[in-house]
Amino acid sequence: MNKIEHIGIAVKSLETSIPLYEALLNTPCYKTEEVTTEKVRTAFFAVGESKIELLESTDPQGVIARYIEKKGEGMHHIAFAVEDIYAEMERLRAAGFELLNPEPKPGADNKLVCFLHPKGTTGVLVELCMEVKRETSEVRREM
Repeated sequence: MNKIEHIGIAVKSLETSIPLYEALLNTPCYKTEEVTTEKVRTAFFAVGESKIELLESTDPQGVIARYIEKKGEGMHHIAFAVEDIYAEMERLRAAGFELLNPEPKPGADNKLVCFLHPKGTTGVLVELCMEVKRETSEVRREM
Protein backbone atom coordinates (compact mmCIF):
# COMPACT_ATOMS: atom_id res chain seq x y z
CA MET A 1 0.00 0.00 0.00
CA ASN A 2 1.41 3.34 -1.05
CA LYS A 3 -0.43 5.95 1.01
CA ILE A 4 -3.75 6.91 2.48
CA GLU A 5 -5.67 7.75 -0.68
CA HIS A 6 -8.71 9.18 1.08
CA ILE A 7 -10.92 9.08 4.13
CA GLY A 8 -14.60 8.54 3.39
CA ILE A 9 -17.15 10.40 5.49
CA ALA A 10 -20.86 9.53 5.37
CA VAL A 11 -23.08 12.62 5.29
CA LYS A 12 -26.81 13.19 5.01
CA SER A 13 -26.47 16.09 2.58
CA LEU A 14 -23.68 17.21 0.26
CA GLU A 15 -25.46 20.54 -0.08
CA THR A 16 -24.95 21.17 3.63
CA SER A 17 -21.64 19.34 4.06
CA ILE A 18 -19.64 20.74 1.13
CA PRO A 19 -19.61 24.34 2.46
CA LEU A 20 -18.85 23.05 5.96
CA TYR A 21 -15.80 21.09 4.76
CA GLU A 22 -14.68 23.92 2.47
CA ALA A 23 -14.56 26.17 5.54
CA LEU A 24 -13.01 23.51 7.77
CA LEU A 25 -10.29 22.49 5.31
CA ASN A 26 -9.87 25.97 3.80
CA THR A 27 -9.99 24.49 0.31
CA PRO A 28 -12.71 24.15 -2.32
CA CYS A 29 -14.42 20.93 -3.27
CA TYR A 30 -12.66 20.00 -6.50
CA LYS A 31 -15.06 17.36 -7.77
CA THR A 32 -18.53 15.91 -7.27
CA GLU A 33 -19.60 12.67 -8.85
CA GLU A 34 -22.44 10.17 -8.73
CA VAL A 35 -21.54 6.49 -8.54
CA THR A 36 -24.80 4.85 -9.55
CA THR A 37 -23.61 1.31 -8.85
CA GLU A 38 -22.95 2.26 -5.21
CA LYS A 39 -26.02 4.54 -4.93
CA VAL A 40 -23.96 7.50 -3.73
CA ARG A 41 -23.00 11.01 -4.68
CA THR A 42 -19.48 11.99 -3.69
CA ALA A 43 -17.55 15.21 -3.15
CA PHE A 44 -13.76 15.38 -2.96
CA PHE A 45 -11.33 17.70 -1.20
CA ALA A 46 -7.54 17.63 -1.58
CA VAL A 47 -5.70 17.61 1.74
CA GLY A 48 -1.94 17.36 1.23
CA GLU A 49 -1.24 14.08 -0.57
CA SER A 50 -4.58 12.60 0.54
CA LYS A 51 -8.23 13.42 0.04
CA ILE A 52 -11.47 13.63 1.97
CA GLU A 53 -14.46 12.02 0.25
CA LEU A 54 -17.95 12.94 1.39
CA LEU A 55 -20.59 10.30 0.60
CA GLU A 56 -24.31 11.03 0.34
CA SER A 57 -26.79 8.23 -0.37
CA THR A 58 -28.97 8.53 -3.45
CA ASP A 59 -31.23 5.71 -2.22
CA PRO A 60 -32.93 5.42 1.19
CA GLN A 61 -31.99 1.71 1.17
CA GLY A 62 -28.40 2.32 0.02
CA VAL A 63 -25.34 1.34 2.04
CA ILE A 64 -24.60 4.93 3.13
CA ALA A 65 -28.22 5.62 4.12
CA ARG A 66 -28.27 2.44 6.22
CA TYR A 67 -24.90 3.32 7.75
CA ILE A 68 -26.11 6.79 8.77
CA GLU A 69 -29.34 5.33 10.15
CA LYS A 70 -27.37 2.89 12.30
CA LYS A 71 -24.31 4.94 13.30
CA GLY A 72 -25.02 8.55 12.29
CA GLU A 73 -22.91 10.76 10.07
CA GLY A 74 -19.17 10.37 10.36
CA MET A 75 -16.13 8.46 9.24
CA HIS A 76 -17.17 5.57 7.02
CA HIS A 77 -13.92 4.14 5.64
CA ILE A 78 -10.23 4.65 5.04
CA ALA A 79 -8.85 4.03 1.55
CA PHE A 80 -5.33 3.05 0.63
CA ALA A 81 -3.78 3.55 -2.80
CA VAL A 82 -2.27 0.41 -4.33
CA GLU A 83 -0.25 -0.08 -7.50
CA ASP A 84 -1.85 -3.42 -8.45
CA ILE A 85 -5.24 -4.02 -6.86
CA TYR A 86 -5.41 -7.59 -8.20
CA ALA A 87 -2.11 -8.58 -6.57
CA GLU A 88 -3.04 -6.80 -3.34
CA MET A 89 -6.40 -8.58 -3.21
CA GLU A 90 -4.67 -11.93 -3.74
CA ARG A 91 -2.12 -11.12 -1.01
CA LEU A 92 -4.79 -10.08 1.50
CA ARG A 93 -7.06 -13.03 0.69
CA ALA A 94 -4.11 -15.39 1.25
CA ALA A 95 -3.38 -13.64 4.56
CA GLY A 96 -6.92 -14.43 5.73
CA PHE A 97 -8.71 -11.12 5.18
CA GLU A 98 -12.31 -11.24 3.97
CA LEU A 99 -12.89 -9.24 0.80
CA LEU A 100 -16.36 -7.78 0.37
CA ASN A 101 -16.19 -8.02 -3.41
CA PRO A 102 -14.54 -10.90 -5.30
CA GLU A 103 -13.02 -8.62 -7.92
CA PRO A 104 -12.35 -4.89 -8.19
CA LYS A 105 -15.27 -2.70 -9.19
CA PRO A 106 -15.47 0.83 -10.57
CA GLY A 107 -15.47 3.50 -7.86
CA ALA A 108 -15.44 7.26 -7.69
CA ASP A 109 -12.58 9.46 -8.88
CA ASN A 110 -11.47 7.12 -11.70
CA LYS A 111 -10.56 4.21 -9.41
CA LEU A 112 -10.99 0.47 -9.24
CA VAL A 113 -11.91 -0.43 -5.66
CA CYS A 114 -12.27 -3.35 -3.28
CA PHE A 115 -13.41 -3.30 0.34
CA LEU A 116 -12.22 -5.47 3.23
CA HIS A 117 -14.73 -6.64 5.83
CA PRO A 118 -14.36 -4.57 9.01
CA LYS A 119 -14.60 -7.64 11.26
CA GLY A 120 -11.06 -8.54 10.16
CA THR A 121 -9.65 -5.01 10.41
CA THR A 122 -10.52 -4.06 14.00
CA GLY A 123 -13.87 -2.61 12.99
CA VAL A 124 -12.56 -0.30 10.26
CA LEU A 125 -13.93 -0.56 6.73
CA VAL A 126 -10.82 -0.55 4.52
CA GLU A 127 -10.92 0.28 0.82
CA LEU A 128 -8.18 -0.53 -1.66
CA CYS A 129 -8.10 1.73 -4.70
CA MET A 130 -6.08 1.83 -7.86
CA GLU A 131 -6.07 4.55 -10.50
CA VAL A 132 -7.73 3.26 -13.67
CA LYS A 133 -5.44 3.16 -16.67
CA ARG A 134 -6.51 2.25 -20.19
CA GLU A 135 -4.89 -1.16 -20.12
CA THR A 136 -6.45 -1.88 -16.71
CA SER A 137 -9.97 -1.04 -17.82
CA GLU A 138 -9.66 -3.07 -21.02
CA VAL A 139 -7.96 -6.18 -19.64
CA ARG A 140 -9.45 -8.18 -16.77
CA ARG A 141 -7.24 -10.63 -14.94
CA GLU A 142 -8.45 -13.96 -13.63
CA MET A 143 -8.30 -14.24 -9.86
